[in-house]
Amino acid sequence: MALLHRAELRPSKLDLLAAWLPTRPWFTGAAGAEAVRVAGYRFDDPDGEVGIETMLVRMGDGPVLQAPLTYRGAPLAGAEGWLVGTTEHSVLGRRWVYDAVGDPVYQAALAAAVLAGAGQAEEYFEVDGRREVRPPSMTVTPGRSDQAPVLGVPGTVVDGDPTLIRAGAATLALVRRPAADAASGPARLTGAWAGQPEPVVLAYAVTG
Repeated sequence: MALLHRAELRPSKLDLLAAWLPTRPWFTGAAGAEAVRVAGYRFDDPDGEVGIETMLVRMGDGPVLQAPLTYRGAPLAGAEGWLVGTTEHSVLGRRWVYDAVGDPVYQAALAAAVLAGAGQAEEYFEVDGRREVRPPSMTVTPGRSDQAPVLGVPGTVVDGDPTLIRAGAATLALVRRPAADAASGPARLTGAWAGQPEPVVLAYAVTG
Protein backbone atom coordinates (compact mmCIF):
# COMPACT_ATOMS: atom_id res chain seq x y z
CA MET A 1 0.00 0.00 0.00
CA ALA A 2 1.21 3.50 -0.80
CA LEU A 3 0.78 6.17 1.86
CA LEU A 4 0.31 9.57 0.26
CA HIS A 5 0.73 12.98 1.85
CA ARG A 6 -1.35 16.07 1.26
CA ALA A 7 1.70 18.15 0.54
CA GLU A 8 3.15 20.80 -1.70
CA LEU A 9 6.13 20.04 -3.95
CA ARG A 10 8.42 22.74 -5.35
CA PRO A 11 8.99 22.24 -8.21
CA SER A 12 6.07 19.93 -8.89
CA LYS A 13 6.49 16.52 -10.46
CA LEU A 14 4.87 17.79 -13.66
CA ASP A 15 7.25 20.76 -13.78
CA LEU A 16 10.20 18.37 -13.48
CA LEU A 17 8.80 16.20 -16.25
CA ALA A 18 8.11 19.17 -18.53
CA ALA A 19 11.81 20.03 -18.41
CA TRP A 20 13.15 16.46 -18.50
CA LEU A 21 10.98 14.68 -21.06
CA PRO A 22 12.17 16.71 -24.10
CA THR A 23 15.75 15.59 -23.34
CA ARG A 24 14.84 11.93 -23.87
CA PRO A 25 15.54 10.23 -27.23
CA TRP A 26 12.01 8.76 -27.29
CA PHE A 27 10.21 12.06 -26.59
CA THR A 28 7.36 13.09 -28.86
CA GLY A 29 5.39 16.23 -28.15
CA ALA A 30 5.79 19.98 -27.88
CA ALA A 31 8.97 20.96 -26.03
CA GLY A 32 8.19 23.90 -23.79
CA ALA A 33 4.54 22.91 -23.41
CA GLU A 34 2.93 22.14 -20.09
CA ALA A 35 3.05 18.50 -19.01
CA VAL A 36 -0.49 17.29 -18.33
CA ARG A 37 -1.16 14.22 -16.19
CA VAL A 38 -3.43 11.72 -17.94
CA ALA A 39 -3.38 8.89 -15.37
CA GLY A 40 -0.98 7.02 -13.13
CA TYR A 41 -0.32 3.97 -10.97
CA ARG A 42 2.04 2.94 -8.21
CA PHE A 43 4.00 -0.10 -7.07
CA ASP A 44 4.98 -0.99 -3.52
CA ASP A 45 8.54 -0.97 -2.22
CA PRO A 46 8.63 -3.95 0.17
CA ASP A 47 10.98 -2.01 2.46
CA GLY A 48 8.77 1.09 2.46
CA GLU A 49 11.70 3.41 1.70
CA VAL A 50 11.27 4.33 -1.97
CA GLY A 51 8.20 5.87 -3.57
CA ILE A 52 7.38 4.29 -6.95
CA GLU A 53 4.95 6.13 -9.20
CA THR A 54 4.35 5.81 -12.93
CA MET A 55 2.85 8.89 -14.54
CA LEU A 56 1.19 8.94 -17.94
CA VAL A 57 1.51 12.45 -19.31
CA ARG A 58 1.04 14.39 -22.51
CA MET A 59 2.78 17.54 -23.68
CA GLY A 60 0.95 19.67 -26.18
CA ASP A 61 -0.74 17.59 -28.86
CA GLY A 62 1.80 14.76 -28.51
CA PRO A 63 1.00 11.16 -27.56
CA VAL A 64 0.62 9.82 -24.03
CA LEU A 65 4.09 9.11 -22.61
CA GLN A 66 4.89 6.71 -19.77
CA ALA A 67 7.30 8.06 -17.16
CA PRO A 68 7.96 5.84 -14.13
CA LEU A 69 9.57 7.74 -11.27
CA THR A 70 11.13 6.82 -7.95
CA TYR A 71 11.33 9.18 -5.00
CA ARG A 72 14.16 8.88 -2.52
CA GLY A 73 15.19 10.72 0.62
CA ALA A 74 18.88 10.63 -0.39
CA PRO A 75 20.80 10.32 -3.68
CA LEU A 76 21.03 6.86 -5.22
CA ALA A 77 24.70 5.98 -5.65
CA GLY A 78 25.76 5.58 -9.26
CA ALA A 79 22.42 6.80 -10.67
CA GLU A 80 23.35 10.37 -11.59
CA GLY A 81 22.47 9.69 -15.23
CA TRP A 82 18.90 8.77 -14.23
CA LEU A 83 18.22 11.81 -12.04
CA VAL A 84 15.19 13.78 -13.21
CA GLY A 85 15.67 16.47 -10.54
CA THR A 86 15.10 17.30 -6.89
CA THR A 87 12.03 18.72 -5.25
CA GLU A 88 11.18 20.13 -1.82
CA HIS A 89 8.32 18.16 -0.24
CA SER A 90 6.48 20.13 2.44
CA VAL A 91 6.19 17.02 4.65
CA LEU A 92 9.18 14.82 3.75
CA GLY A 93 11.78 17.46 2.87
CA ARG A 94 14.10 17.18 -0.10
CA ARG A 95 13.36 14.31 -2.46
CA TRP A 96 15.55 12.98 -5.26
CA VAL A 97 13.42 12.06 -8.26
CA TYR A 98 14.76 9.42 -10.67
CA ASP A 99 13.78 7.95 -14.00
CA ALA A 100 12.77 4.68 -12.38
CA VAL A 101 14.17 2.42 -15.09
CA GLY A 102 17.62 3.01 -13.56
CA ASP A 103 16.50 2.28 -9.99
CA PRO A 104 16.85 -1.35 -8.83
CA VAL A 105 13.82 -1.02 -6.55
CA TYR A 106 11.61 -0.17 -9.54
CA GLN A 107 13.25 -2.82 -11.71
CA ALA A 108 12.30 -5.47 -9.13
CA ALA A 109 8.74 -4.13 -8.86
CA LEU A 110 8.28 -4.08 -12.64
CA ALA A 111 9.65 -7.62 -12.93
CA ALA A 112 7.21 -8.79 -10.25
CA ALA A 113 4.31 -7.20 -12.16
CA VAL A 114 5.26 -8.50 -15.61
CA LEU A 115 6.48 -11.95 -14.60
CA ALA A 116 4.75 -12.85 -11.34
CA GLY A 117 1.34 -11.18 -11.35
CA ALA A 118 2.03 -8.50 -8.73
CA GLY A 119 -0.60 -5.76 -8.91
CA GLN A 120 -0.56 -2.01 -8.44
CA ALA A 121 -0.39 -0.52 -4.96
CA GLU A 122 -3.50 0.75 -3.24
CA GLU A 123 -3.11 4.48 -2.52
CA TYR A 124 -4.38 6.06 0.68
CA PHE A 125 -4.17 9.09 2.96
CA GLU A 126 -4.31 9.04 6.75
CA VAL A 127 -6.98 11.50 7.91
CA ASP A 128 -7.58 11.91 11.68
CA GLY A 129 -6.25 8.42 12.30
CA ARG A 130 -8.41 6.89 9.59
CA ARG A 131 -7.31 5.41 6.28
CA GLU A 132 -8.84 7.24 3.33
CA VAL A 133 -8.36 5.28 0.09
CA ARG A 134 -7.83 7.24 -3.10
CA PRO A 135 -9.60 5.66 -6.08
CA PRO A 136 -7.14 4.62 -8.79
CA SER A 137 -6.96 6.76 -11.93
CA MET A 138 -6.39 3.69 -14.10
CA THR A 139 -6.74 -0.07 -14.07
CA VAL A 140 -3.52 -2.08 -14.36
CA THR A 141 -3.51 -5.80 -15.17
CA PRO A 142 -0.29 -7.66 -14.32
CA GLY A 143 1.23 -10.53 -16.27
CA ARG A 144 2.46 -14.03 -15.54
CA SER A 145 5.25 -16.26 -16.82
CA ASP A 146 7.40 -19.16 -15.69
CA GLN A 147 10.36 -16.83 -15.10
CA ALA A 148 11.06 -15.80 -11.54
CA PRO A 149 11.66 -12.08 -11.01
CA VAL A 150 15.02 -11.07 -9.57
CA LEU A 151 14.67 -8.75 -6.60
CA GLY A 152 17.07 -5.95 -5.73
CA VAL A 153 19.73 -6.73 -8.33
CA PRO A 154 20.60 -3.70 -10.52
CA GLY A 155 19.96 -4.40 -14.19
CA THR A 156 21.46 -2.84 -17.28
CA VAL A 157 19.29 -0.39 -19.20
CA VAL A 158 19.08 0.61 -22.86
CA ASP A 159 17.07 3.83 -23.10
CA GLY A 160 14.67 4.08 -26.00
CA ASP A 161 11.12 3.15 -26.90
CA PRO A 162 10.79 0.58 -25.59
CA THR A 163 13.32 1.02 -22.81
CA LEU A 164 15.00 -2.34 -22.21
CA ILE A 165 15.90 -3.48 -18.70
CA ARG A 166 17.98 -6.61 -18.21
CA ALA A 167 16.78 -7.96 -14.83
CA GLY A 168 18.50 -11.21 -14.00
CA ALA A 169 17.67 -13.79 -16.67
CA ALA A 170 14.79 -11.71 -18.01
CA THR A 171 14.73 -8.66 -20.27
CA LEU A 172 11.84 -6.30 -19.62
CA ALA A 173 10.60 -3.72 -22.11
CA LEU A 174 8.94 -0.55 -20.82
CA VAL A 175 6.74 0.99 -23.52
CA ARG A 176 7.24 4.75 -23.47
CA ARG A 177 4.28 5.37 -25.81
CA PRO A 178 1.77 2.76 -24.63
CA ALA A 179 0.00 0.97 -27.49
CA ALA A 180 -2.43 -1.92 -27.83
CA ASP A 181 -0.21 -3.82 -30.27
CA ALA A 182 3.11 -3.36 -28.46
CA ALA A 183 3.32 -7.03 -27.42
CA SER A 184 1.31 -10.20 -26.97
CA GLY A 185 1.50 -13.13 -24.59
CA PRO A 186 0.90 -13.52 -20.85
CA ALA A 187 4.11 -11.86 -19.61
CA ARG A 188 3.01 -8.27 -20.00
CA LEU A 189 1.53 -5.41 -18.02
CA THR A 190 -1.49 -3.64 -19.49
CA GLY A 191 -3.51 -0.63 -18.44
CA ALA A 192 -6.64 1.34 -19.24
CA TRP A 193 -7.96 4.71 -18.08
CA ALA A 194 -10.67 7.26 -18.77
CA GLY A 195 -10.41 8.14 -22.44
CA GLN A 196 -8.55 4.88 -23.11
CA PRO A 197 -11.03 2.11 -22.26
CA GLU A 198 -9.27 -0.53 -24.36
CA PRO A 199 -6.18 -1.86 -22.53
CA VAL A 200 -2.78 -0.88 -23.91
CA VAL A 201 0.57 -2.54 -23.24
CA LEU A 202 2.70 -0.77 -20.65
CA ALA A 203 5.54 -3.30 -20.32
CA TYR A 204 6.38 -6.84 -21.36
CA ALA A 205 9.01 -9.54 -21.16
CA VAL A 206 11.23 -9.88 -24.21
CA THR A 207 11.43 -13.46 -25.46
CA GLY A 208 13.96 -15.09 -27.76
